[in-house]
Amino acid sequence: MERILLPAINDLLPADCRAAAELLNRGCACISVDHRSLKKSLEEGNGTLSHAELLATRPHLFSDSMVFVSEAHLWRMAQTIAVLEKVVSLPAYRARVLAHAPPIAHHSPAAVGVFLGYDFHLGPDGPQLIEINSNAGGALLNARLLRAQRACCAPVARMMPADRSLESVFMAMFDEEWRLARGDSSPRSLKRIVIVDESPAEQYLAPEFELFRQIFAANGVAALVADPAELSFDGQVLRCRDQPVDLVYNRLTDFALEEAQHAALRAAYLADAVVLTPHPQTHALFADKRNLVALGDDQWLAGIGVGDDDRQLLAATIPRTEEVLPASAHAFWASRKQWFFKPAAGFGSKATYRGDKLTRRVFAEISRGGYVAQAMVAPSERRLLIDGIEQDFKLDLRNYVYRGAVQLVSARLYRGQTTNFRTPGGGFAAVFPVSCDAQAESCR
Repeated sequence: MERILLPAINDLLPADCRAAAELLNRGCACISVDHRSLKKSLEEGNGTLSHAELLATRPHLFSDSMVFVSEAHLWRMAQTIAVLEKVVSLPAYRARVLAHAPPIAHHSPAAVGVFLGYDFHLGPDGPQLIEINSNAGGALLNARLLRAQRACCAPVARMMPADRSLESVFMAMFDEEWRLARGDSSPRSLKRIVIVDESPAEQYLAPEFELFRQIFAANGVAALVADPAELSFDGQVLRCRDQPVDLVYNRLTDFALEEAQHAALRAAYLADAVVLTPHPQTHALFADKRNLVALGDDQWLAGIGVGDDDRQLLAATIPRTEEVLPASAHAFWASRKQWFFKPAAGFGSKATYRGDKLTRRVFAEISRGGYVAQAMVAPSERRLLIDGIEQDFKLDLRNYVYRGAVQLVSARLYRGQTTNFRTPGGGFAAVFPVSCDAQAESCR
């Protein structure tokens, strides 16, 4: 393994584990991914996924290095997620956010939704929740990436995450969705899962669909990867290529199933003829960006029964977020450099804009409505050597969550305005926790 320590790391010792993580991110340019192990990890199943093809077609999917995050920050993110899940369960919260949701979001299935993604930046005041996604991709790819990590030195070896069988955790999550929806304690009554996305073979994360298909099959569940056009519904049974479907793992970004090609899936979902996960209500409760306005309204949260400690945590972790309306357009334009503008029902980085990069033409479209403005929180950075040249990468952290429990934390490294998987040296990166008990030794 290659280990490169930039000069600054030998000159400083941190005061606490947060400073240690920052110092390591700027000074330790370890190459941690063993591509021989990654190849084995990706190709071990009974399928057609090729490590070489993945690198050729998606060269910036995985970073070769890791990201260091203090245990204090990991704990704070998990604590914030637990509080948010409590708030989302409150009737008053659900009534407020469902009031502006599409009608389909009022359908309340018993399944709760797999792979919520809580995305954070590490600001000067600690983790800041940037957004929540209801069908966060990349969990299984990151699980395989984590298995391919090797320590470049003894101190980093002591930081390596514990070896967990995340595939079994993920499979148990789908079994639990089936149990919740059907009340069946025998998970193997779940016979067939279909992983659905538009033109799935063309999606950037298509390799993950194949990995999920393999895991489902290895656990005795038939699985298909399909376009929604391949689904049909006769009023009783949802079918894919003439095969009955029990559960749909939903990777669509039409969160309300409004498009014509989703009619069969929509009808089967509303008839409770299939278990759909995640589903429209999950998106409405968690991922609509307007929800961050409610979650930042301290007076309102107090009025619906959220305790002082929980409100203080949310106030410290959720950046100020406001809905953009025509009446407030002038004020937002005048202060635009302070804001990041996002579509309320958007996902990923699509149609998002930094205020200091906005043109009047684009802002005119934003000011018509359907957007929120979020106070700018600069991401933290990871310094790496790319072709012998020091480069600073921005990073964000994604917590993959089911029913309030964090299953996996991963990082995304990028340069430019948003995460894009186009930066040499960037992509998904494993997260190494930095202990608060041995920070000086770790930093040496």
